[in-house]
Amino acid sequence: MNNSTGLFVAAPVTLPMESRYRPILEGLVPPDPMSKFHLRRGSPEEEFPDLGRNSTCMGRILTLAMYRRQFNRCTESGVIFDDVIRPGLEEPGEWLGPVSVGCVAGDAQSYILFCDFFDRIIEAYHEHKITNQTPESDFNYDNLKGGDDLDRSYAARCEVSIIRGVEDFCFPTHCSRGERRQLLTLARKALQRLEEEEMPGQLHLLEELSQEQQRELNLDLPSSSQLRIGVARDWPDARAVWVSKDGSLMVWINMDDHLRLVSTRNDANIAEAFKCICINLQKLEDYYRELRHPFIWKLQLGWVTSSPADVGTGLRVRVHLKLQHIQKHKRLQDVLKRLRIRMDRIESPALYCVSNTATFGVSEVGLTQLVVDGAKLLIAMEKRLEAGRDIDDLVPTQK
Repeated sequence: MNNSTGLFVAAPVTLPMESRYRPILEGLVPPDPMSKFHLRRGSPEEEFPDLGRNSTCMGRILTLAMYRRQFNRCTESGVIFDDVIRPGLEEPGEWLGPVSVGCVAGDAQSYILFCDFFDRIIEAYHEHKITNQTPESDFNYDNLKGGDDLDRSYAARCEVSIIRGVEDFCFPTHCSRGERRQLLTLARKALQRLEEEEMPGQLHLLEELSQEQQRELNLDLPSSSQLRIGVARDWPDARAVWVSKDGSLMVWINMDDHLRLVSTRNDANIAEAFKCICINLQKLEDYYRELRHPFIWKLQLGWVTSSPADVGTGLRVRVHLKLQHIQKHKRLQDVLKRLRIRMDRIESPALYCVSNTATFGVSEVGLTQLVVDGAKLLIAMEKRLEAGRDIDDLVPTQK
């Protein structure tokens, strides 16, 4: 719905099939697509991976009993459970570093067929229980309080991005070249419609861009992890980026997921960046539905993409803050946990990226509000510490 007060994106009216059979899936023995394959595999006990030094969510949650239940399952497009856990085996992580999910869905059906595994991963990573309730969604940007008033002496820039998966296509680790090229064709058609709706822009194919042009668009080469797990197969075939004429919006196609919308602002105005995402995502959602390939929605999970780290909303809100004192404070990690945000060092000295830790369990407006409020509080704490004063009375209660 588009009105003078903003946008509200309602959940799809038609509920997906899993609402009927999901509660009893763990007791089912589904038709076995694995019988079509002749994989030379041992028993689940023989194939169970060594997780002794694995610090990912997958490594901490996966048990032999759980592995045994998933072992002979296979989605209609051919995704088996070993495909799902491969990222965590390739990148086991470090115990003292940030915890990654360590797994990926090869297609949307993976979230259903392997739900007893994925549900535990999602609950642990996002610290929110999955229920039979439809996840809350709110794209009414007028509900956001503040976000346009961060102290520019500390706030350098901001970025709001959102990921979407497209129905009827496998996710990047499992899709074929043909699927990837079809996704690019769909994106061309949808973005052409967007251009006709007062948002002129240009589509750039990565294979036609020089390295210098890619750097100007902040496009990085695939990481070693993306290469190993298959996200970057056939790079840069059918990868593209669309850039609006005014520079307010970028759309990444087939980069790390089907679609990623990105709005970056050098004035750190989170409110305007979020508004840009809300308006244009709604338009693209309508165009894709008209093309008969809507974005992927699951009843109890919300919007789903390849990584369980992005389910629910797919929304990431980042703001770069200049912080020299708070990053040394003994209570910093406690403060960040209570605010439900994270703070990562970036290349520039004393510059940190503050962002939301979860994408599931809170609405889009709610997640953006967490980052806005968190950034304001960190700036207030930094000012206190600059003046040699204490910050104990500013430490929030658990949110």
